[in-house]
Amino acid sequence: MSMDAKEIELRAKAMTKAASSNEPPSTIIPLLKQLQQGVKATEDLLRSTRVGIAVNKLKQHKSPEVARLASEIVSKWRHEVNKQKAGASPGASQRSSSSPHPKTNGTPSGGATPSDKASKLSVPPDKRTWKADGVDTNQTGNRIRDSCIGLMYDGLCLNSVEPPRTVLSKASAVEAAAFSDLGPETKEQYRTKIRSLYQNLKNKSNPTLRVRVLNGDVTPEQFVRMSHDELRSAEQQERDRKIQKENMDKAMVAQAERSISTSLQCGKCGQRKVTYTEAQTRSADEPMTLFCTCMNCGKSWKQ
Repeated sequence: MSMDAKEIELRAKAMTKAASSNEPPSTIIPLLKQLQQGVKATEDLLRSTRVGIAVNKLKQHKSPEVARLASEIVSKWRHEVNKQKAGASPGASQRSSSSPHPKTNGTPSGGATPSDKASKLSVPPDKRTWKADGVDTNQTGNRIRDSCIGLMYDGLCLNSVEPPRTVLSKASAVEAAAFSDLGPETKEQYRTKIRSLYQNLKNKSNPTLRVRVLNGDVTPEQFVRMSHDELRSAEQQERDRKIQKENMDKAMVAQAERSISTSLQCGKCGQRKVTYTEAQTRSADEPMTLFCTCMNCGKSWKQ
């Protein structure tokens, strides 16, 4: 289905913002594919929405896949515009390209009506909520569950250009999966899981999670059952692995040799099996400090 000028502008802005924020290709590529399929290019439409400029800039993107797809789209649009110029009379070409909102019998293209809020975006992607999109979250007749659907919607719609109807359907499916696994809605496990999923969706350092859930790469059932580590982005997981490796390397460094004394007595258990190390923690003319650990009960102290 072809998109109108407003939808094209919103996707172009979202795509430009994702590129300028250095978001991963998995965030940009779906937007490019939507433009590739949904834009019926005319010279006036490309100029009025400036989508041609936005896509053309991505030809220099550091990701080969993004750059290749952007080049394909630009070439396709250029071919379509040149074909229109060559094959249509000036009058017909002007009539066909002058309006980005073609209508038939007073009805917008695609069969949508102006009041169909569930099929179009009315606010910028970074300002979206279920209230701003004007959707009805009363899907189950249960106040708590419907409130959770709204929370899932707010997490999924952030910076997304998917139609409100699509986001609402996915939010409802996620809530239903959580309800099936952890319900009823009065159980704390259900509410805790919904809050956790929402926080992970809103996490600015993990934008790909929203895209994966909306695109169906992660099903609602999988999403609900993902562990804390699985919900984290690949970049976050890699950072954790590096930290873990550094800690492991530090742990393998040889430790200072500890001496065993039978003259030192543990004040907790009374045993005289005590290990200790000495360190100069005071001025040079002061005696060394003993750091002691009981081998029997584990109590540590210094003297």
